[in-house]
Amino acid sequence: MLDLFDSFIPQLPDAKIKYYPDFIRAKEADKLFKLLINQTPWRNDPITLFGKTYPQPRMTSLHGHTTDAYGYSGIVMQPNPMSKPLLYIEKKLKEFTNEKFTTVLLNLYRDGNDSNGWHADNEKELGKNPVIASISLGASRFFHLKHNTKTYQKLKIELSHGSLLLMEGTTQHFWKHQVAKTAKIVAPRINLTFRKVLKAH
Repeated sequence: MLDLFDSFIPQLPDAKIKYYPDFIRAKEADKLFKLLINQTPWRNDPITLFGKTYPQPRMTSLHGHTTDAYGYSGIVMQPNPMSKPLLYIEKKLKEFTNEKFTTVLLNLYRDGNDSNGWHADNEKELGKNPVIASISLGASRFFHLKHNTKTYQKLKIELSHGSLLLMEGTTQHFWKHQVAKTAKIVAPRINLTFRKVLKAH
């Protein structure tokens, strides 16, 4: 991978994480945010955690190049076609990372009450050591990481408008991450997580 932008690369055990705060320039990010928030077919699915079902505290939309379903926490989603803004971002990511992604999951955090609890992107459809490319558009939110067994190992990164966070290697095996609720008044944020979904055998 070519480091074309300023980057933050934390030294964490059992993880490979890189953060690029200016991956998409501000004016371009503004345009993409407006297009995606207005054109995306957002949905709000109930989520099942520990045997109980709750309203999911954010809006979501799945898009991809295949018809392969993707599921997490009791939710099964069929991908929508890739829109022009998504294809543009995907092309930019491929040129930068040399990774070929099949699918992108969009999350819309409408305000500070919307969140995404502790989890790992470790679904079997993603393979052994998935590469997760996370693009942030809109308001900044804090992204928390914690090690599964080395509880003193924690990290908090503020994901800014137009930024890219890459999680690679064994990160999903040993670490969990979240976007927590905040009492602050926060404008909407869109998070796009590009991934490669493998076909079921």
